[in-house]
Amino acid sequence: MQDVSGILKEGFLVKRGHIVHNWKARWFVLLQDKLLYYKLDGGRKEPSPKGRIILDGCTITCPCLEYENRPLVIKLKTKTNTEYFLESCSREERDSWALDITGAIHAGHPVQVQQLHRMKNSFKLPSNISLNHIVDKMHDNSNGIKLTPNMEQGNTYKESFTGSALVDWLISSSFVASRYEAMTLASMLMEENFTKPVGARSTEAMRNGDLAEQFLDDSTALYTFAESYKRKLSSREELHPHILELSGTIVKQGYLVKQGHKRKNWKVRRFVLRADPAFLHYYDPTKEENRPVGGFSLRGCLISALEDNGVPTGVKGNVQGNLFKIITKNDIHYYIQASSKAERAQWIEAIKRLT
Repeated sequence: MQDVSGILKEGFLVKRGHIVHNWKARWFVLLQDKLLYYKLDGGRKEPSPKGRIILDGCTITCPCLEYENRPLVIKLKTKTNTEYFLESCSREERDSWALDITGAIHAGHPVQVQQLHRMKNSFKLPSNISLNHIVDKMHDNSNGIKLTPNMEQGNTYKESFTGSALVDWLISSSFVASRYEAMTLASMLMEENFTKPVGARSTEAMRNGDLAEQFLDDSTALYTFAESYKRKLSSREELHPHILELSGTIVKQGYLVKQGHKRKNWKVRRFVLRADPAFLHYYDPTKEENRPVGGFSLRGCLISALEDNGVPTGVKGNVQGNLFKIITKNDIHYYIQASSKAERAQWIEAIKRLT
């Protein structure tokens, strides 16, 4: 078995294949000098790694915007010019992985790298770049910011973008070097009326925050171009039931392993917990379309942790442990694995609040 002493970080990421460019969920383990990845056999990590990425001489790109439908990708390029594309489940997880990998690449001092990333130096726009130039680039059909319909609290905002998407775009376009600088620049764009907030979260932040806090680096805060502001307001009664399910506020999200209902096999899924209305949806992270493959209302649900000694009734396969079960009000049983006892406890606590 591979010696994995000195683990810096571990968890699920979705990796693009080298030959066939499909995407597969893998369990990644970050060591001081390499990144190992493992397949799942049933519900358990295989004992030997499927592959490894040597970090000596690696360069990292984060955010990597080469895949329009996958905004949470990190790109690693080895000194032999092999490229690895790794997708996380959220902006926070992506940045956490990028930070720790960067620390491992640079002389193995992730704490020092983290301190550097947290430094908030004052930001001043270079004299050779104007805000008008940035907005022109944002409008570019090929490389500009992508405008999509977004929903908040039952309202659909056409041609909008999220705060985190703009921050990613500003960094990727080399206008800024850090997320803090990007947030400051995004606030300047609002101050000069190039962009404007739409929806409750972003509007409240602009009204109540100082310049550095007016813009939210958040995937649920919505913005649009000031001169092309369009909004379609739909009442909750008029919304399609499936759309209504997805209109709640995201409370928690992450990769978990779920047992299928028919074949009883175990698959990695990205779970998204929403409130108002309270729903738990799960997505296939290997697919590009951002549509849930399943989900259910949490009203009347029962949730409990399962003991790790032995295989509980109803569970099939070679499971890793850290199991919990959700029973819906329609008596449908969902068996789910977390990556640790702590993660399992966090999910159970978050779901219980909404049942």
